[in-house]
Amino acid sequence: MEMKRSNSFKGYSLLIISSMLCLVVRSQLTTNFYSETCPTLLSVVRRQVQSAIRTEMRMAASLLRLHFHDCFVNGCDASVLLDGDNSTEKFALANINSARGFEVVDSIKSAVESTCSGVASCADILAIAARDSVVLSGGPTWKVLLGRRDGLISNATQANAALPSPFEALDAIIQKFVNVGLNITDVVSLSGGHTIGLAKCSTFNNRLFNFSGTGAPDSTMEANMLSDLQSFCPADENKNTVLDRNSADLFDNHYFKNLLNGKGLLGSDQILYSSDLATSTTKSLVESYSSNWQLFFNDFANSMIKMGNISPLTGSNGQIRKNCRAVNS
Repeated sequence: MEMKRSNSFKGYSLLIISSMLCLVVRSQLTTNFYSETCPTLLSVVRRQVQSAIRTEMRMAASLLRLHFHDCFVNGCDASVLLDGDNSTEKFALANINSARGFEVVDSIKSAVESTCSGVASCADILAIAARDSVVLSGGPTWKVLLGRRDGLISNATQANAALPSPFEALDAIIQKFVNVGLNITDVVSLSGGHTIGLAKCSTFNNRLFNFSGTGAPDSTMEANMLSDLQSFCPADENKNTVLDRNSADLFDNHYFKNLLNGKGLLGSDQILYSSDLATSTTKSLVESYSSNWQLFFNDFANSMIKMGNISPLTGSNGQIRKNCRAVNS
């Protein structure tokens, strides 16, 4: 009996210690991390993001996506920015010929370095740029927790395993979110980031003619949209079209209204409403967000904060890269 009690106590103690360690890691990220070392960081990043979006509205979605693809692979450590051979994240299936905005990140980093050299991490710059991209597109704001450091490795194999795919079933997508500490609300709210941006025909043409070997299109796609895309896509899989029809550049809840009408572009979008599993998991949230933009904005902001907290490198771990594309020599 005494042995059982002792083991139970040890297990309980380990649980408490583990929880405390998690809290320590999270508490090392603070909103005022650079208040003394780089007090103009936020305004410098905001100006650069504004300039980039003025040049190309699509860049808002590209910068948001970079942050997402960074955090899901080894945490938010700017590993997605590292150049290298085909073993690096830039060559992962979800990123190759798809991830973009690297030159904009270079410009932001250069401007930051001119203001406070060797202080701000590329991981933090990416987190701030993602927030600013949402705000400048009409979306919600939130206070970005800061203090991340930059990682030393970039691994395409890990990225292929960790990043959700537009071709996956809903249960597989949910599991990938769970794997990094996120939940079903995060799945739906963060998918709402597709209210801005473009997608290549290659990411959804499996829905247009022979869906899942049926010899017919995906029956959940609205007829007029299907006809438009069948005419638009076949000649060139690299052509782009808007993710959110009729609201391409505005960050709003129109994406969810589209799902109710069969107008989700990617399979991974529409299954949030139309799949069998959605009935018990994601469908009710889609419906709520479609009619309540404030709820969507609030949940999206909270989910972005949670995502930004995935396994950050802090303290003496990692480094502050001089160049976001390369580990310091």
